Amino acid sequence: MKHGKKYKEAAKLVDRTVFYEPNDAIALVKKTATAKFDETIEVHIRTGCDGRHAEQQIRGAVVLPNGTGKTVRVLVFAKGDKLGEAEAAGADYVGGEELIPKIQNDGWLDFDVVVATPDMMGVVGRLGKVLGPKGLMPNPKAGTVTMDVTKAIADIKAGKIEYRLDKTNIVHVPVGKASFTEEALQENFNALMDAITKARPSALKGQYLKSITLTSTMGPGVKVSVAKY
Repeated sequence: MKHGKKYKEAAKLVDRTVFYEPNDAIALVKKTATAKFDETIEVHIRTGCDGRHAEQQIRGAVVLPNGTGKTVRVLVFAKGDKLGEAEAAGADYVGGEELIPKIQNDGWLDFDVVVATPDMMGVVGRLGKVLGPKGLMPNPKAGTVTMDVTKAIADIKAGKIEYRLDKTNIVHVPVGKASFTEEALQENFNALMDAITKARPSALKGQYLKSITLTSTMGPGVKVSVAKY
């Protein structure tokens, strides 16, 4: 992969042999985010889990105290009174069975998070092949299958993010934007790491967190010390 001049200049600021303390890593990632748009700051955590075993899966959600800096579009599957409740709570799209063909046949995916009441999961399950690969399938562990749609929507709009292992046992999550202050990014990072640390599977033997890398959308990766985790 060829890197541009800006990336090369930014990369010079990062010592690849050093594992930085979180606050130093955040300062460095902010400094190396030089694109013309407000870059997303992401955390990539390589774990010692083997996601092929159900008991070593990690999946959950955490509300970042300072949000993600991104406007999140929420789709809610519900029926009866819950439709009105979801609309009142600020859901962007609300509906039931009539949305299935729109998503399945028309390829409509103008939403970032899907919430469903438990009584709608039979319907939503038919969208597994579409929503599953995109990480959009509602899940009780992530708090997106619930009767309390008001709280689910409020949390998501406030900056709730989902974390889960990918096929290579790495967790990738955004913790804010380059325009955030270092303090705001640090608070978000700490909230995420607290949640990830607590999510350690009891079945796991050996090292849990193998490496943590902070990066901006276009910038170089900065290694974070895993010693305190």
